[in-house]
Amino acid sequence: MAQNKTIPVNVGLVLDDLDSGDGKIWLSCIKLALSDFYASHANYKTRLVLNTRDSEKSVVGAATSAVDLIEKVKVKAILGPGTSMQAGFLINLGDQVHVPIISFSATSPSLNSFHSSYFFQFAQNDSSQVKAISSIVKAFGWRQVVPVYVDNEFGEGVIPFLTDALEDIDVRVPYRSAISLSATDGQILEELYKLMTMQTRVFIVHMRTDLSSRLFAKAREIGMMTEGYVWLTTNGIPNELKSLNSSVIRSMQGVLGIQTYVPQTVKLEEFMPRWKRQFQQDNPTIIDAQLLVFGLWAYDSAFALAMAVEEVGTASFEVSQYGQKLSHALSSMRFKGIAGDFSLVDGQLQSSTFQIVNVNGGRTRVVGFWTPENGLMNKLNSTNTSFSSTSNKGNLAPIMWPGDSLTAPKGWQIPANDKKLRIGVPVKVGFTEFVKITKDPSTNAINVTGFTIDVFEAAVKVLPYPLPFEFIPFAKPDGTSAGTYSDLCYQVYLGNYDAVVGDTTIRADRSLYVDFTMPFTECGVAMAVPVIDVRSKNAWVFLKPLTWELWLTTSCVFVLIGFVMWVLEHRINEDFRGTPSHQVGTSIWFSFSTMVFAQRERVVSNLARFVMIIWVFVVLILTQSYTASLTSLLTVQQLQPTVTDIKDLLRKGENVGYLTGAYVYDILKQVGFADTKLKGFKTMEEIDEALSKGSANGGIAAIVDETPNMKLFVAKFCSKYTMIGPIFETAGFGFVFPKRSPLLPDVSQAVLNVTEGEVILNIENKWFKKGDNCKDNPTQELSNNSLGLDSFWGLFLISGVASLLSLIIFVASFLYRHKHILKHPPDSKALTWRKIRSMFEIFNERDFNSRMFKSSQQRDGIAGNPDNIAGDANSPNNNWPESTSSFNSNHTDADFEFFGGQQTQSPGQASPEIVPSTTDPATIIAEMHTTPATAQDNN
Repeated sequence: MAQNKTIPVNVGLVLDDLDSGDGKIWLSCIKLALSDFYASHANYKTRLVLNTRDSEKSVVGAATSAVDLIEKVKVKAILGPGTSMQAGFLINLGDQVHVPIISFSATSPSLNSFHSSYFFQFAQNDSSQVKAISSIVKAFGWRQVVPVYVDNEFGEGVIPFLTDALEDIDVRVPYRSAISLSATDGQILEELYKLMTMQTRVFIVHMRTDLSSRLFAKAREIGMMTEGYVWLTTNGIPNELKSLNSSVIRSMQGVLGIQTYVPQTVKLEEFMPRWKRQFQQDNPTIIDAQLLVFGLWAYDSAFALAMAVEEVGTASFEVSQYGQKLSHALSSMRFKGIAGDFSLVDGQLQSSTFQIVNVNGGRTRVVGFWTPENGLMNKLNSTNTSFSSTSNKGNLAPIMWPGDSLTAPKGWQIPANDKKLRIGVPVKVGFTEFVKITKDPSTNAINVTGFTIDVFEAAVKVLPYPLPFEFIPFAKPDGTSAGTYSDLCYQVYLGNYDAVVGDTTIRADRSLYVDFTMPFTECGVAMAVPVIDVRSKNAWVFLKPLTWELWLTTSCVFVLIGFVMWVLEHRINEDFRGTPSHQVGTSIWFSFSTMVFAQRERVVSNLARFVMIIWVFVVLILTQSYTASLTSLLTVQQLQPTVTDIKDLLRKGENVGYLTGAYVYDILKQVGFADTKLKGFKTMEEIDEALSKGSANGGIAAIVDETPNMKLFVAKFCSKYTMIGPIFETAGFGFVFPKRSPLLPDVSQAVLNVTEGEVILNIENKWFKKGDNCKDNPTQELSNNSLGLDSFWGLFLISGVASLLSLIIFVASFLYRHKHILKHPPDSKALTWRKIRSMFEIFNERDFNSRMFKSSQQRDGIAGNPDNIAGDANSPNNNWPESTSSFNSNHTDADFEFFGGQQTQSPGQASPEIVPSTTDPATIIAEMHTTPATAQDNN
């Protein structure tokens, strides 16, 4: 059987420094990869033939080598070159001749901009690690960072991606430090000294180890590797750390770095000793060579290329067709490589898991991991997912920071050799209680005082570190203000001031270019208006103590109580009997007379007494409250504003004032005020004079400004003006700092501590003193003395419940006593109506079983028959039941017929009454059926 013939396929290999260093290591990995591939796939027909060229570490050398390989050797693909700058040129060449360019060491994201279908980046793109870096920055709360990078395509390529990632977490990049690859030690020191003069102490280093080793050595030499500094590195340094000598690694003590994660698989463990033996045999003069991740990517690149060439096959194609098919085969390649899972997306290797390493004691220690799905985490399980994860520093192992500190640096500090914090303050003519600038004529020394100054100084004292500063007036050479408050804030954005302290309002438009601390004053815009004494002097002032709702409710309750008392007392109390008009008048009179406790009628029923006890208490509260309120109206000064709504000023065309230079002018314009109706003022005295004149006399009807300013104005002239509002919402006064200033969180926290304690009260009492005419005059306040229903509804509820309960008890008792009438079986609807009518007629009659009528009858009996006193007294039944005749004789004043029939009355005779023949209720009901017939006969 004939042996299978293999077909050689020429491929190029362009590397740096093939005589020593990385070039030899990468070459050995590629050769070992091809050996392993064809050993495990002996039946494959293609065999890659390496054609190696040395680029001599230059772009020109790489380009020359590539052209030679393409034109003379006719290679189908090129592995390499070694750097991103070299790769940038070879990409264009590969596109032109349709030859795939496969780089396993060029990591710059800028190579993606070529959008070439013939370029494959088999190394991890540098942009894939910027999210991991920003997660660390966010976890530790650092607000500013400075990138330090090599000034070439490799260094510059990642900076746009890094700054975008930092901006996403609101971290500012105040400076970028670019260091040339050929920089001398003196130039490196000069740049480091410049970094020392800045507040930022967080540096992100992106460069190769050939430059970073010199950088860290010099940083340690001048004291920048001490406590308080933070050095973060991209994976370019940790990935190559094994190749550095121990002295360089010791100079990096405390550095935190991002390192490419390579899974420790069985395949990798078997590969490492095999490669070491082979490399030592091929290069006996190189001792202790270290295989880095680039060597693993070189191995996987050669493996992938051999697999793709075999997939394309040995058919004869034109160069362009072969290159296209080979590119397609490479793009779809998927396998488990020596460095992990091998897969490409848009020609880029997808490997985005990183481990966080800490340089400590001359070696690196893994303190955590990062993945795009889970963020920062403690560990990885077998599927490379986290056990616990969030972007939190608590998910990292303890970190040894520069200076052997275990405490995470705050990320900034005021340099010892730097100038004091330059703080701009506004120049004010009026309302100097907030900020006042004075100048010593003899020494020209500037003294700045005021409420806002004291608040800032109190906040600085709370900070856990010293913060030297100096106040600089925002003034022209002649001492006048140099601009508006917005202009002053913009000076911070320009870098002319480090902060602004004053009565600066937190505004949305200003926050676009500066940041504000937490507010330390009340929020909103208010207006101050004159007040007038509105003590009522008209004839109807007596109605004002109570609101109309309370007057109406009280009247209704008076009527209700009168009705309840009539129901409870009508059958047993002669005071509540008589003609209907008399009864109505007595009930109303009785109820309303309780208001002045002048009622003459007696109350007999216990239920009525219960109602009266509660009602008298309610009346007592009402009358006392009414008296107090009326006294206040007639004797105490009642100050009320001349206007309470700014829309009234606009509708009436009144003049309105504002503080010159304040943003309130723009708000008033937006509301609709014309320029002719707006007048600017600078001092409180000018405002007082204009308000005193009034709008009709060329003055103003109101002054509009921030609530703190209006409170200060009213405090000084409290007898003349009052504050209305806030009429517009604002965020209050705050201190101004540059965007994402590291000082901002600490100062904001300090401001909160000051405003939540007694310190702010002491400062307010110091600067916001009331005028002399305001002391001990608390009654000069805007108030409404009319008492409303909401103050008394509880009393009315109690009285109503008591009245209702008494009525229920009375009705239940009444129905129970006369249930024999209701129990008689009805024969028709007419009889039911007669029962109801009978109950009302019984209710209308006197109840002679009551104590009042018993006593009256007893007195009448003694007077008419003195001899019967003893007999009656000794009688075993002393209830005096009435006979039918006595019942009729004692009830001639009845207002209703009791039993339906009528008789004609002869002239001059009293009307005879129909008297039931018995007192038995059943018999009475039976007689009701026969009475109409008898009455008809009589008629």
